[in-house]
Amino acid sequence: MNIDTLIHARWIIPVAPDNRVLEDYSIAVQGGRILELLPTEEARDKYAPAHEHELTRHALIPGLINAHTHAGMSLLRGLADDLPLMTWLNDHIWPAEKRWVNEEFVADGTRLAIAEMIRGGTTCFNDMYFFPDVTARVASAAGMRAVVGLILIDFPSAWAGDADEYLHRGIRVHDDFRGNTLITTAFAPHAPYSVSDAPLERVRTLADELEIPIHMHVHETAHEVTEAEQRDGRRPLRRLGELGLLSSSLTAVHMTQLTEDEIGALAESGASVVHCPESNLKLASGF
Repeated sequence: MNIDTLIHARWIIPVAPDNRVLEDYSIAVQGGRILELLPTEEARDKYAPAHEHELTRHALIPGLINAHTHAGMSLLRGLADDLPLMTWLNDHIWPAEKRWVNEEFVADGTRLAIAEMIRGGTTCFNDMYFFPDVTARVASAAGMRAVVGLILIDFPSAWAGDADEYLHRGIRVHDDFRGNTLITTAFAPHAPYSVSDAPLERVRTLADELEIPIHMHVHETAHEVTEAEQRDGRRPLRRLGELGLLSSSLTAVHMTQLTEDEIGALAESGASVVHCPESNLKLASGF
């Protein structure tokens, strides 16, 4: 049978079933799709490929997934280092974004990030940034899968002026890319300290209606938790729970500050936690 590509590898390690390693196996590819995984001897007999690759010392795995990115921010890398999170945001990053971020900035930054991800074996990313429509277009043009975050924050930006506009434009992005096989969406309220109760309640309702996830920084640093307790006597996770956001729809990012009770509540809710070891270590904010 004539096909486009046959890849022979010493080992192939699939996602499912767990803990299985296929030795001396091959992957048959036709029209950009995997036709079959089969023993190399059988593959040589069965297929006549236009292109053949011999990887006698390699293990092949499915593409990696980066579960939390701000892809457009690759252009801001190294702008301000060795600072506490809120100093970094308030005094450096947010002012720089106000000055520089526009559609062209996000397109260039995302294109650079995608090139770096592909080089490292990442083929899907879960993003949170301004101009998600631009991120979606760049990812789709690159053939990259992406979950595009419908950003929401209490202050105005180049993307939107207030909560109503953030949500309105976000829903439009969701609708525009609904038929794109590479792009899905998630609501992306920035963090408990930067999004107030009323917009979060609307996100919960809309996420339920559209059946899409919620992607949010939560308990990133001790300062965030302490400040919340001083403000209204509640830790951020408790507040999110009381607003109805602690559910299987929630993807909570960083989560370095957790009590045993909070870990139990998270497990019971079915929420997902994304660990960001490099970011957390860079801020010395904990594991």
